[in-house]
Amino acid sequence: MDHLLNADLHCHSVFSDGTLAPEVLARRAQANGVGLWALTDHDEISGLDQALSSARAIGLPCLTGVEISVTFAGVTVHIVGLGFDHRHPPLIEGLRRTRAGREQRARDMGADLERAGIRGAFDGAMKYVDNPDLISRTHFARYIVEAGYCSDTHEVFRKYLAEGKPGYVPHRWASLGDAVGWINGAGGVAVIAHPARYALGINGEYALFSEFKAHGGLGVEVVTSAHSVPEVARYADMCREFGLLASRGSDFHCPQESRCDLGSLPDLPGSVTPIWAELRARAD
Repeated sequence: MDHLLNADLHCHSVFSDGTLAPEVLARRAQANGVGLWALTDHDEISGLDQALSSARAIGLPCLTGVEISVTFAGVTVHIVGLGFDHRHPPLIEGLRRTRAGREQRARDMGADLERAGIRGAFDGAMKYVDNPDLISRTHFARYIVEAGYCSDTHEVFRKYLAEGKPGYVPHRWASLGDAVGWINGAGGVAVIAHPARYALGINGEYALFSEFKAHGGLGVEVVTSAHSVPEVARYADMCREFGLLASRGSDFHCPQESRCDLGSLPDLPGSVTPIWAELRARAD
């Protein structure tokens, strides 16, 4: 049945904070049995031509993708775009504006971490960056593990990089309406990424889903590496309540760091309508 398709519609390459090139990800996805794939780098679409051509060469159905950083109710939320025209000028310009300011934020993070006793954090993080416009908390986490302050990147986030911790520096990202508008304007569909990760509370979460749908958002990640079994059930229920389609993505970044590999997630519940019912015709 359609909900059993091994779709992986959320992962990252060296063009943002992943460690593998798009062509390597495409081959890994195919080797792991993925039947529909999308590369969704953070606020960046420069890797999509490589992803599309590599997938085409090996016969892997592939969609364009991106993960846009949004500020909603003072919280950073991620919106995945799928199946859009990646040469659409308003989308390109919107993503450029969203990327602006990351370097200063990173320098501020480095200074905060220095005060917390972690020396050379900014320069150390830069060693892991292929695209300087997209330096992120993940790059800092890799340096902090390398320097021996923590055993893995998950520990780094818990101790230093989550909100309220010494190395956390907020950033004003795109608005929810802008992000959904850029995706829809380019002919794609917008999806709320890993909703269980956001500290919004019940009322805030309902506000997010309501505003997202009002702006023309279409889907929500139900099955993703950040969701427990009860959370999968909860967001399947919310899909039906809000009339949204269900997506599935590993959020894969790195073989050594990620919670699960490409293509290794559980199936979507049979009670939801998959996002690929809308998207499959757009796959390259």
